[in-house]
Amino acid sequence: MKFDLIDTVLDQSPDRIVAVKRVDPAEDYLADHFPTFPVMPGVLMVETMVQAARRMLASRGDARLVLGQVKALKFGNFVRPNETLEVEVTLHKDLGDGVYACRGTGVVRRVNAQNNAGETAVSGRFTMRPIRTELVVENDSPD
Repeated sequence: MKFDLIDTVLDQSPDRIVAVKRVDPAEDYLADHFPTFPVMPGVLMVETMVQAARRMLASRGDARLVLGQVKALKFGNFVRPNETLEVEVTLHKDLGDGVYACRGTGVVRRVNAQNNAGETAVSGRFTMRPIRTELVVENDSPD
């Protein structure tokens, strides 16, 4: 299944991107997460940052980058239907061999909020790496 969680890119440079994902009340995952209190799952918040990072890094070569590691991940606030997750991802370091260290933060933009400065929903450090296309098979039996 392929899905795009980036609705709009607000700002982009070679080492920074700001993008938004509006949580539509009709999205399928909201029926199960959670039935009486629908919120965007944390894994989809991380995936939104990953997709933003992939767009930011696409001009550097391999556009088929995938998530490598996640470190210091923190969740703060829920993102509910009709609210927006605004993610900012920055390139921290080029680690070589097509691997990049990134930092990301996602803030909630609430509907009709008096102060819509945004509350942190997710933040952390993560790496993006090239997709592995080779198949590794281990064989324990002697030839």
